Amino acid sequence: MTGLASWKKKREQMIFILCGAAGLRIGEALGIEINKHVSHDFLTISIAQKIHHGRVEQRLKTANGGRQVDLHPAIAALFQEFVGDRDTGFLFCTRAGRPLSPSNIIRRHLHKALKELNYVNPHTGTHKAGNHAFRRFRNTYLRNKTQCSEGLRNYWMGHKVNSMDDLYDKIKEDVQFRRKWAEQCGFGFELPYRCAECPEMYRKC
Repeated sequence: MTGLASWKKKREQMIFILCGAAGLRIGEALGIEINKHVSHDFLTISIAQKIHHGRVEQRLKTANGGRQVDLHPAIAALFQEFVGDRDTGFLFCTRAGRPLSPSNIIRRHLHKALKELNYVNPHTGTHKAGNHAFRRFRNTYLRNKTQCSEGLRNYWMGHKVNSMDDLYDKIKEDVQFRRKWAEQCGFGFELPYRCAECPEMYRKC
């Protein structure tokens, strides 16, 4: 993830960072619209749609896919910088404003980046990996490297409810609590150092 976070293509670099830090599927990330799904402070993203074959789909992969995902402040700062003065449209789009194709991102950028990083998939023996790798990274990090509660982890990841305790868990309604834990948990990889005035925003958290 640290290598992907330094990918040379700015747009795809931000896709990799956001997917890795938030556990998003690439289709979910590409479906984000700035004026609809991003909080004013860039600390929370609402997942409400996805891009499939270059088209918007309101139907998410699972019933619990519709959720809010909270970001570490360092990720939110990069996110805001990437958006710049845009206030409408897809977060990640073509020059004409159209949504990107998830398969193109994977084939033209993710696989190429992994090859340059000399990554070897332990299951296939190749350099290739799919968008599930970002979710696997985030879930594994939260589960094994942090004290994030299972309920909050499942909510951020959009996992299905396994018990009545999960069903009645009100953690998703406590935004401030979620954001506190998003900052406390961090994201588990290094960001490219780019700002001498605020180095704390670009370290491994």
